[in-house]
Amino acid sequence: MAVNDFVRMFLLKNKKTTANQLYTTWGKALKKNEVLKEYPRPQLKRENYRILNGLWNYAITDNKGFPSHYDGRILVPFSPESALSGVNRQVMPKDYLWYERKITIKHLRAGHRLLLHFGAVDQYARVYVNKKKAASHLGGYLPFTVDITELLVTGKNQIIVMVRDTSDTSYHSRGKQKLHRGGMFYTAQSGIWQTVWMEWVPEYYIKNLKLTPLYDEARLQIEIEMNQLKEGPDFPVWLQIADRGEVIANLEVVGNKFLVPIKGFTPWTPENPHLYDITITAGDDKVDSYFAMRKIEVKKDKEGIQRIFLNGEVYFQNGVLDQGYWPDGLYTAPSDEAMIYDITTMKNLGFNMLRKHIKIEPLRWYYHCDRLGMLVWQDMVNGGERYNMLLLGYLPNFFPRLAERIKDDWYPFFSRLNAKGRQDWKNDCAGTIDLLYNSPSVVVWVPFNEGWGQFNAEEAVELIRAIDSTRLIDQASGWFDQKGGDFKSIHNYFRRLRIVPEKRAIVLSEFAGYACPVPDHMYSKEIYGYKIYRNRENFEKAIRKLYKKEVPDLIREGLSAAVFTQLSDVEEEINGLLTYDRKVLKVKRLPVVQSKYQ
Repeated sequence: MAVNDFVRMFLLKNKKTTANQLYTTWGKALKKNEVLKEYPRPQLKRENYRILNGLWNYAITDNKGFPSHYDGRILVPFSPESALSGVNRQVMPKDYLWYERKITIKHLRAGHRLLLHFGAVDQYARVYVNKKKAASHLGGYLPFTVDITELLVTGKNQIIVMVRDTSDTSYHSRGKQKLHRGGMFYTAQSGIWQTVWMEWVPEYYIKNLKLTPLYDEARLQIEIEMNQLKEGPDFPVWLQIADRGEVIANLEVVGNKFLVPIKGFTPWTPENPHLYDITITAGDDKVDSYFAMRKIEVKKDKEGIQRIFLNGEVYFQNGVLDQGYWPDGLYTAPSDEAMIYDITTMKNLGFNMLRKHIKIEPLRWYYHCDRLGMLVWQDMVNGGERYNMLLLGYLPNFFPRLAERIKDDWYPFFSRLNAKGRQDWKNDCAGTIDLLYNSPSVVVWVPFNEGWGQFNAEEAVELIRAIDSTRLIDQASGWFDQKGGDFKSIHNYFRRLRIVPEKRAIVLSEFAGYACPVPDHMYSKEIYGYKIYRNRENFEKAIRKLYKKEVPDLIREGLSAAVFTQLSDVEEEINGLLTYDRKVLKVKRLPVVQSKYQ
């Protein structure tokens, strides 16, 4: 790509453009009293729950005192910046965003606790019940739970949530949100953006499960974390495991960590996403969950080339970059069906992997990947101070060998001077692994992308391996490679690529980025992409060439995975296979890339 094209992209990324509000089919059909009603945590499911999505009162103020009045109604869990929220207002770092609603408690249950769950609130949240502080939480991407039992009264109770969001003006994790959006950075969003719900639980209840498939041993390791008993339950635990409705194990155990044989199991693959159901009863608490038997690793193939193996076989991971943005809901998909559509559409095109790009989705998204058969590479959400994109974006493209020699303990270069910000990222990284540990579709952790807030990548790998030794790690996706992790990870949009095998597997973790405008389905007149095709016929022809000739040639040279940019258009960035509103699929079909070879 010519130098003037780089300059054009840089200017676009820093230019505020006029937006055309688009809606998805699901957003248009949304009913305010039926917003995301599905149980939001499929791997720790109880029957007794109440979804609190819907209309709440809201206010945006300039101080931390409770509002004297509310500005109107907001549709939770859509952020106020989104069209579906009904607010359509950007919350700024100086603002205080308030939510309020009432819940009715007919009677307080003896020997039970009432838990209030938030799927995600961006960025700092303080929760009040009947104007008494219940809890606070920092971090816009991870769930948190508040035990509100002691603050309840019989009858009506008031829930208030106060939110602050510094967005990209501080070091906190923020993903691709930017107050001045443009190009590859998108509209910042704030506040509650995942489901809010509550459930009654016994005094002693199951707080978390950790399910580890021991593939070679044909066993499942189960760890149970109770809310108060650090050493595990002092009462028996009953387990029931079912395979497609047929009970294959029914046993009683004692303790909080044990192994269960899974004889003659069916391995989980994208082609056959076989899940097992499990019900666990500990004391008076009972939860439903699921697991799968699968193994991911890097080792040498018959020719001595490092490859990715799935369940003991070489398996090429043919992926798509997935930003997880929606024109009407921003970070929040308008419905469960909308999330399913993205996954199934990519699967029908022949892809077997999605790289979830610098965002953490609601747990139902991972559940759909688990049950539909879609591998997931999970990015950690980036943070750090303001990025110098000339250094982090353009330097590596013009001087890739120089970028490989830069060490990531040079904190000023990577916008990581703040020590607390670095520790917060480590905490979020550990929390992300804990949140998604049980999902069989998640096979790769990606701590850093293109140097955005990168620091001490080798330490990050050690941190991740200490928590989860069962998955692979793409240490530094794109550039500023520190020579660690399981992959040499390449982003290539502009030059001819050759694969040179090394001690790690070689992956093309971003490529293509072909832009194709579709009139009447564009967010802006501005166009951002790496190569522009003015009609869908030429766009599809170019992509077919990639998958018919270029990708297979690279596989023969030693490529183990490829991630096409990208699943859908996002605002000015129109290099998606789908338009931003998900109404137009720009390609009809793609050549089949064989997953299994040799």
